[in-house]
Amino acid sequence: MSSDIALHCVEIDATSEHTATVIWLHGLGADGNDFVPVVHELGLADRGVRFVLPHAPFRRITINGGAMMSGWYDIYALDGSQGEDAVGIRESEAQLLDLIEVEIARGVPVERIVLAGFSQ
Repeated sequence: MSSDIALHCVEIDATSEHTATVIWLHGLGADGNDFVPVVHELGLADRGVRFVLPHAPFRRITINGGAMMSGWYDIYALDGSQGEDAVGIRESEAQLLDLIEVEIARGVPVERIVLAGFSQ
């Protein structure tokens, strides 16, 4: 699966041999910069861990009055009664799979790639 639009990311490289990658997703309305202080606190760069902190695309978020904000997909209703944004979810999935493929191409085994996230 390949996306037509690449995600912009904050990238924090390992300071020793790169052996693992964490791709860390932010919550609704935030961006990848939110986790930079946490990454530095973890102190894993010297253990070969690279961090990729993507910025979600800007899109209309229905539960927020249709406001344009960063989001991995639209949220129609908190209780799920309005269904889900299958198209937005698939678009984000494709973009994240592209990021994973980049890390594999850099020589990181797939079992050493962690997809983490908060909120949305």
